Amino acid sequence: MCGGCVQEEYPDRGSTCLETGSFLLNYVSCVQCNKRDFVLIVNKTAEEEDGEEIITYDHMCKNCHHVIAKHEYTFSVVDDYQEYTMLCMLCGRAEDSVSVLPDDPRQMAPLF
Repeated sequence: MCGGCVQEEYPDRGSTCLETGSFLLNYVSCVQCNKRDFVLIVNKTAEEEDGEEIITYDHMCKNCHHVIAKHEYTFSVVDDYQEYTMLCMLCGRAEDSVSVLPDDPRQMAPLF
């Protein structure tokens, strides 16, 4: 992983969790070839472990094949919620939780 290729390491992305893709606004240029071109997604794997789906891949410079960052995305269902996380030097860090119920109990207003 390369901190020289990104504007900010592990930026806070709030609840934006990317299963695939790249956060190109955070990409400065490749520190090895000094070019700002497409970022390839390589070595993508998907595993399931204890009910948790884990997707990992590498962001790689199209020109010199320098590995810019390693991306990890997880998905799981905990109780009545779908839980998402993302951790990547390029794309950032994020968490999200979505209710599987029609009405999210966390969003309901108290009756009194």
